[in-house]
Amino acid sequence: MGANGEPIMTDQEVLDDLKKEMEKTVAAFRRDLARTRTGRASTALLEGIHADYYGAKTPLIQLATLSAPEPRLLVVQPFDKTALTAIEKAIQQSDLGLNPMSDGKILRIPIPELTAERRKEIVRHLHKVAEDFRVSVRAHRHDALELLKEMLKEKELTEDDNRRARDKIEAATKDYLERVDKVLKSKEEEVLSV
Repeated sequence: MGANGEPIMTDQEVLDDLKKEMEKTVAAFRRDLARTRTGRASTALLEGIHADYYGAKTPLIQLATLSAPEPRLLVVQPFDKTALTAIEKAIQQSDLGLNPMSDGKILRIPIPELTAERRKEIVRHLHKVAEDFRVSVRAHRHDALELLKEMLKEKELTEDDNRRARDKIEAATKDYLERVDKVLKSKEEEVLSV
């Protein structure tokens, strides 16, 4: 109970917080998948790469303009020309398997075709990543249910309200798990399309 005898949280607040956390999880999953190589040029591929810029690991997006002028080409144009070699080195050392070509001013990065075997590997990886995010959604459900259990124990919630809130939490969990699956299916189709 709060200082004035009011409940610290209501069952609706628990549900609202749960949905916010699950929304963040799905958004993080989308961002993660955007960085997955599909054989089509996307600047999102380079977002996770950091280059050594004057001794500091700096995200590429802060060092250069990233563009995809063609379906199989990325272009990186550094704001500071002295960063070009550091950016090139960072891209080569990433696990993306990309080989940038420099003309002294910009980097052109051809995106090679993915082999059928590599596509299957990527899909397997996507499924593992999706499962991690499903586990995260379930962990948020667990935390919300624990909060309800505590509220029931402290008599801040009636049995009926608890049952209704639990049903809403289960429905929200099912909805967000379906969203993760939908995002996964969409990315899987993108990877497998030739």
